[in-house]
Amino acid sequence: MALNNTYDARPVQQETAVGAGAQIVLLSLLGTAIGMGTAGWLTGLAFAFGSWAVLSRALHRSRLPSFGPANRVTLGRATLVGGVTALVADSFRSAPPVSLLVGLTAVALILDGVDGKVARRTGTSTALGARFDMEVDAFLILVLSVYVAMDLGPWVLLIGGMRYVFVAAARVWPWLTAPLPPSTARKTVAALQGVLLLLAGAHLLPRAANAAVAALALGLLVWSFGRDVLWLRRRPRTTAAPPVRYGNSSLSEPPRPTLPDTAWHGMARHGTASTKRSRRRGASTTGEL
Repeated sequence: MALNNTYDARPVQQETAVGAGAQIVLLSLLGTAIGMGTAGWLTGLAFAFGSWAVLSRALHRSRLPSFGPANRVTLGRATLVGGVTALVADSFRSAPPVSLLVGLTAVALILDGVDGKVARRTGTSTALGARFDMEVDAFLILVLSVYVAMDLGPWVLLIGGMRYVFVAAARVWPWLTAPLPPSTARKTVAALQGVLLLLAGAHLLPRAANAAVAALALGLLVWSFGRDVLWLRRRPRTTAAPPVRYGNSSLSEPPRPTLPDTAWHGMARHGTASTKRSRRRGASTTGEL
């Protein structure tokens, strides 16, 4: 009797559809409350459908039997991040209510500490979940840096863009993909990025003080990045295994590139899933997003 190995993706795909629907509902509420313009609507809708498409594809590839409670929390955070993204895009037309932007961002940052605990307590840790969590956090930091940069200058974009630059650099220098040892300082610097950017963007302090707060965030990030890059640069390189010979030919296939442990530096944890597993979901570095 043949075994039935078919995979029904409909249950988990329905969860992503619900997330996209919730995003549209949030955009409608924001549009009604503040009269959001075309830029905000288009950006928010692009985020909703883009995140739905990427997450749906990742779920299909990972073949998860269920979406899981921790991923639902992360999906809720993604919905809030989509709202923040729409508000920031709309701020190029007119300044959004600061209290609304700060409120959505603060809840998203608080929930970042919830999904990991839910994953551990329910035993639903997955590589996809860890990667999903990290990408949501990274995008939120990027959006916040864009918002703060409109007031303080383009140099603030270095905070949000540094993680993506590092990912690109790791494809050129593979030694950057090596795992890093645990570090409390790294985790502290990472956690402070969102808090400091939110403080600078809340306009509670004078402009000079806001600039100092953003500069502190950038300085800490550069220090943490620099320290770990030096550690990776100085660590011994492993010798590549000799090619496997088949008859008169030799075949040697290089390992598939993975995102570096430092790729997530400064956004939530320093690195991809292998570093984040100490507090998130215990996943490998091979993300599915």
